[in-house]
Amino acid sequence: MRAADTNVLVRLLARDDATQLAAAEVFLAAGPVWISQLVLVEAIWVLGALYAVRPLELSEAVQRLLDHASLSIQDADVVAAALALFRRRPGIGFSDCMVLEIARKAGHLPLATFDGALARAEGAKRL
Repeated sequence: MRAADTNVLVRLLARDDATQLAAAEVFLAAGPVWISQLVLVEAIWVLGALYAVRPLELSEAVQRLLDHASLSIQDADVVAAALALFRRRPGIGFSDCMVLEIARKAGHLPLATFDGALARAEGAKRL
């Protein structure tokens, strides 16, 4: 299976550059594409920080990626758990939700943090 970098995923979601979007769509149409957790987290960060996409729309974008027939998201179960937490507590931030859910799946809780919002999530502990 082929993989895609963050900038390809951002083009597919932001749809802001017609030439790059067309190339990304052709790549996706040629068969399944693997998306790593790191690429997903980077793409969601870019959309939120640089494109000012709001948490609700970010959560919808992640859901579309999880549901996409041609995309294989690394550890989709972890991403789905992080998305569920992010939907309940968007103030935490999607990347922090991912960090917590990755630690949870690995069996390494509590997750130590100085982040007050993250610390209120089950499995996290504020230092």
